[in-house]
Amino acid sequence: MTGSSKDQKQGTEAQRILQRVGDENVSSGLPFTQRTKSHFSAKDADATDPIEVLGTRIGRGLGLLVVIAMFIWFVISFFGLG
Repeated sequence: MTGSSKDQKQGTEAQRILQRVGDENVSSGLPFTQRTKSHFSAKDADATDPIEVLGTRIGRGLGLLVVIAMFIWFVISFFGLG
């Protein structure tokens, strides 16, 4: 492999990586409420598979409930309430 071929291959790979990073950062520009709504409605799941969409929604909802329950448990334990 020649030096210029290797440089060209590395340049192509770098461009691909930069494109991927740019695509991932697009959602960062959205307001918090839109990102949250998109997350809990499973917009990133395979839309052609309704079971995957439903399972993703249920899993994310249960995860939110667990986080809320843990927070309440922490507050009660920390402040000695109850």
